[in-house]
Amino acid sequence: MKIKLDDLSGKEIFSLLQEHLDDMKATSPPESVHALNLEALKDPSVYFWSIWDEQVLAGCGAFKKLDQQHAEIKSMRTSSLYKKQGVASKLLIHIIEQAKLSGFSRLSLETGSMDYFLPAHSLYLKHGFSFCAPFSDYEEDSNSKFMSLDLVKV
Repeated sequence: MKIKLDDLSGKEIFSLLQEHLDDMKATSPPESVHALNLEALKDPSVYFWSIWDEQVLAGCGAFKKLDQQHAEIKSMRTSSLYKKQGVASKLLIHIIEQAKLSGFSRLSLETGSMDYFLPAHSLYLKHGFSFCAPFSDYEEDSNSKFMSLDLVKV
């Protein structure tokens, strides 16, 4: 599989991101959906990667620069054809490496608190993240879990 910095112009990316947004809206109340839409992902503060199996999109993920030391993971998604095949771990390792190379000392994320999100919690815990308090502009929300990774210790 090949990971590439993506310009978000392909129809495959559009479809996977739409599926991601639809799932977030179906599993969380509107005020608790923090997924970025396509235009927000094109912001210069966001670095977006896709992972491909030959010509087939297997997943995507991004980080958004919050400040000089802190970035937030956004839009982590594995295609339904590639679930439970290690795609998310490969992409997460890549994102962590890229965040470190970019000089960040902390990488955080927001995810849902419902059972639907338990596989995501497990993925992040497996890669050294721990639960934390809300960060950046987030507020306490019973529908959200916050996690962070100290990149200096990784």
